[in-house]
Amino acid sequence: MTQSKKLVIGASGFLGSHVTRRLAAEGADVRVMLRSTSSTRGIDDLDVERVYGDIFDDTALRSAMNGCDVIYHCVVDARMWLRDPKPLFRTNVEGLRHVLEAAVAAGPDRFVFTSTTGTLAISDGHPVTEADPHNWDGGGPYIAARVAAEDLVMRYVREKSLPAVAMCISTTYGPGDWAPTPHGSVIARVAAGRFPFYFDFSSEVVGIADAARAMVLAGTHGRVGERYIVSDRYLSSREVHEIAADAAGVRAPRIRLPLRLLYSAARGNDLAARLVHRDLPFAAVGLRMAELMSPLDHGKAERELGWQPEPVENSIRRAAEFFKQRAGGW
Repeated sequence: MTQSKKLVIGASGFLGSHVTRRLAAEGADVRVMLRSTSSTRGIDDLDVERVYGDIFDDTALRSAMNGCDVIYHCVVDARMWLRDPKPLFRTNVEGLRHVLEAAVAAGPDRFVFTSTTGTLAISDGHPVTEADPHNWDGGGPYIAARVAAEDLVMRYVREKSLPAVAMCISTTYGPGDWAPTPHGSVIARVAAGRFPFYFDFSSEVVGIADAARAMVLAGTHGRVGERYIVSDRYLSSREVHEIAADAAGVRAPRIRLPLRLLYSAARGNDLAARLVHRDLPFAAVGLRMAELMSPLDHGKAERELGWQPEPVENSIRRAAEFFKQRAGGW
């Protein structure tokens, strides 16, 4: 194809805004597809083309994709705490199906899909790679929806020749987390000196700018039908919180919250959510996911995409600084 316009669907989100910023910094001709109600603080300073529409609007999708050689799909509903899981499947699977159908018709050179490390395997014996099949339960409807979404993308690769790649991105940290994300909100509290705790688990983490760079690299170097792990390191919650506190110039969290205590609190939260008929974002299923995560091997992304992440500690520091500058709003 001779087309050179890049489309970012979901550019108002944390990852989508950074993908947009990366593309713009590289001088790409960028179009973003947004809902009219979306906050665009993360991209308001960029000179990019904006089009508006919903991922269920087939006409809007076709119009947005017209003339684009690479499509970045960054729309994710990550609200794992929802009592009713239907919205997770509606956005992450059914909405994605509309996007994939439009992409098949548009014929881009590459379709870059935002997946998650939750679709990967767990292992006690070796760092997990993309070749290890998903082998665990306990992630609830959220993980079920994300696995179904990734499977759907790969089905379109096999059956409809969509040139797609899936990016399995871990927990992201960095500036520009305007919403903020649930893990970002914890860093905000740590940076403000209002969170003296650390959690008794570890997880894979990556800088948001590095995750965005991996997405952009996949647009030109990603092999069709392949998955890529996008993560830097396996860090404990204590390490993450200590790095953030140091960057913000506050005392590091000293009180360990063991998993047993966290599970008790989360189950109480789940019960309260049912009693008050309201979604409360501290669900036991989220802790189960954190407990099960394994160290990952991102060597494939290095070899095939040319991706070299900077130490994630730098991104955690920048996240803490970002939140501290806006401490009055948290």
